[in-house]
Amino acid sequence: MAEALSIKEPAREASSSGHNHWPHATRGEYLLGDFTFNNGERLAELRLHYQTLGTLKTSEDGKATNAVLIMHGTGGSSDQFLNAQFAGELFNPGQLLDAHKYFIILRDGIGHGRSSKPSTSGLRARFPRYRYGDMVRADHRLLTEHLGVGHLRLAMGTSMGGMQSWQWGEAHPGFMDALMPLASLPVQISGRNRLWRKMAMDAIRADPAWNGGDYPPSEQPRAGLTTALDILTLMSSSPLQYQAEAPTRDAADSFLERKIQNGLSLTDANDLLFALDASFDYDPRPGLHKITAPLIAVNTADDQINPPELGILERETRSGLKEGLGKVVVLPITEDTKGHGSHTVAKLWKHLLEELLLMTEKKADVKPAG
Repeated sequence: MAEALSIKEPAREASSSGHNHWPHATRGEYLLGDFTFNNGERLAELRLHYQTLGTLKTSEDGKATNAVLIMHGTGGSSDQFLNAQFAGELFNPGQLLDAHKYFIILRDGIGHGRSSKPSTSGLRARFPRYRYGDMVRADHRLLTEHLGVGHLRLAMGTSMGGMQSWQWGEAHPGFMDALMPLASLPVQISGRNRLWRKMAMDAIRADPAWNGGDYPPSEQPRAGLTTALDILTLMSSSPLQYQAEAPTRDAADSFLERKIQNGLSLTDANDLLFALDASFDYDPRPGLHKITAPLIAVNTADDQINPPELGILERETRSGLKEGLGKVVVLPITEDTKGHGSHTVAKLWKHLLEELLLMTEKKADVKPAG
């Protein structure tokens, strides 16, 4: 899930001032005609929006050598990575994912950002019930059919994007050199993780103003959407983080009011409902043995959506992946961790990314694609 899930902050892109020297991203769109979803529903035209940084390079045999796919979380978009705490730690010259060295692909998944979604398609609640598997399949087509990428140096993602990293490894083994799922578990959504999602969805559906999803865009079901955003605010944060940001009663009340009002101004109820429901059939556990790329899975000890005390990440990585292929790191709570939102605070885990890249480095002569 995106930092603070669907309660989005305005996008901040590259700047030539300060310490941000990554190149401006190039935006693009790919239209997939007559796209059939796994449940049989269809869209005559599926629009996938994306941003890229850098130049694609290939080996002598034409294989892409420097492509990196980074996938956002629920309610997020490609914009969420173009800020100081992520791009500023990774994309600048000399950094781990130097955008002058790598071809970085940031896409808006189905139902998110500028890609096709209920609120902008005109379909509202009649939009196809997409699932994570549909998103991975569409992304694979974006890479192979449109961007000319038949191989990834790295596939990584945050929250929902982390879950899709596991799915990428299973669906397309050998397609990537390395995998880095952040803030995710390779098992079916269950327990409290399922409960809060269902609570948020039920709150939206229970609001009479939702009207089965057929409400005017200017008349959002505010009561149900407010409750859903309240739940997301709690689940995606950490006690230490919000105690520091709201140290008094009045500060806490004011903080929540600003947070929710911002969320209401940026969030469509159907978009959020569909995005949460997209996890319904997620369950990579039975197919973990298919993964062939080395993997480092990262979480923080204050993640309330994927609480480490469950031991799921360690158990499934150890039992499901081939021996020696996967590594799990749960980072301790610090003043810099932000609960589930730690997944986009790159300074917390970039040393593990460096380890993964070094572990999977291959020497090859490369040339610009084209």
